[in-house]
Amino acid sequence: MDGTKRSNIKPGLHVNIVLKEDQRTGDLTEGYVKDILTNSPTHPHGIKVRLETGEVGRVKEILEEE
Repeated sequence: MDGTKRSNIKPGLHVNIVLKEDQRTGDLTEGYVKDILTNSPTHPHGIKVRLETGEVGRVKEILEEE
């Protein structure tokens, strides 16, 4: 599923995000969405979220559907 559409992202969703400091390397961080930080309906680089661990990054892939 696409991480660039806000409508696809829900709290509790299992996702891979890219952290700000990992944008050059493309390293992904796995976790569960706590908060959605992007207000616009879409974003070309992925919707910005905060994981339950407190890490903030942009959604690159959604790992499971609810």
